[in-house]
Amino acid sequence: MSARILLVEDEPGLVITLSDLLGAEGYEVESATDGPTGLSTALKEKFDLIVLDVMLPGKSGLDVCRELRQQGNQVAVLMLTAKA
Repeated sequence: MSARILLVEDEPGLVITLSDLLGAEGYEVESATDGPTGLSTALKEKFDLIVLDVMLPGKSGLDVCRELRQQGNQVAVLMLTAKA
């Protein structure tokens, strides 16, 4: 069984690129394009890693990560940002 990754990113081109790259390495990738959907998906399903953009519509990646931890979800999180 391959590792499952949740990619929470609002830029369509980056979602495609990262999904293709991770999929080619054998990972099962699911994506969400905003903070609330990403949080809901992460709480409903089991993932080995969440790749989380810092700036997202509806709820920031930092807020999503904070809420995951408050709910007891200890999945590994990799934060992405384009901020300087």
